[in-house]
Amino acid sequence: MQGETSAPWQPSQRYPEPLFRVIHESFARYRINAAKVERLATGCRWSEGPVWFGDGRYLLWSDIPNNRILRWDEEAGTVGVFRRPSNFANGHTRDRQGRLLTCEHGGRRVTRTEYDGTITVIADRFEGKPLNSPNDIVCKSDGSIWFTDPPFGILGYYEGYAAMPELPTNVYRVDGKTGQLSVATGDVNRPNGLAFSPDESKLYIVESAAPRRIHVLDVVDGGTRLANKRVLIEAGVGTPDGFRVDIDGNLWCGWGMGEEGLDGVSVFDRNGVLIGRIDLPERCANVCFGGTYRNRLFMAASTSLYALYVNTQGVLGS
Repeated sequence: MQGETSAPWQPSQRYPEPLFRVIHESFARYRINAAKVERLATGCRWSEGPVWFGDGRYLLWSDIPNNRILRWDEEAGTVGVFRRPSNFANGHTRDRQGRLLTCEHGGRRVTRTEYDGTITVIADRFEGKPLNSPNDIVCKSDGSIWFTDPPFGILGYYEGYAAMPELPTNVYRVDGKTGQLSVATGDVNRPNGLAFSPDESKLYIVESAAPRRIHVLDVVDGGTRLANKRVLIEAGVGTPDGFRVDIDGNLWCGWGMGEEGLDGVSVFDRNGVLIGRIDLPERCANVCFGGTYRNRLFMAASTSLYALYVNTQGVLGS
């Protein structure tokens, strides 16, 4: 896999990009009229967890069933293997020191890759019991690490190893100073993607159990716990997965399945109103903002990695 396209991909020859669909007029200002959706790589089985490294000008993302983390280099435009085996890595982010944080299905743990390449286990058990299969992860400005722990990676042998869950599907917080693991909330069934609001006063969480929803919870008790869960978005026939937030508080959500025409990215304002869509030929699992100015949206979508420049920026640290 060297970044070539092994499946038909016919980008539009027209500007502005017809795959960028304005549903509410407020979304129009995020369109760059001379920017296209680009397919950067393909040949994966299930792409997930993109994370941008601006200091190296590269992007990492997971190909879960192939048990590898891939790397796309911006300067060369090439794709290579960053880590294999990856312990069926899923979601990634960077901590406030720039180190890679990874959710592993196979290891049923969260790890940190140190500057020298060694791996430190951040969390793998709670109250003496193994975690389920950490899925997605974010890091708050105080250095605390927040991650979701649904059972998807232990349901079979395609994205991990089959096992029986021993813990509820919690959202956890790792204290940035002590490393202590605590339950931020146990009130979301099969939590999946998560992201903080720009001011970090709220945490948005995808509930991947029918009916699928995106909830918003308040960050309380000095930033250590979540409370006041309420529904922000009813997914309906669609399936939200992972997402990131821009500086205006909009949610850029990986989306798909349900019916034709839903594959791609759905964008909601902070009130949960659908304002726009980026259509892709594949279901999108997760996204991140990257590039020098955090204005390039990278989209990990089923077998491929896509990108689009947009007229906004991702929240710093997301």
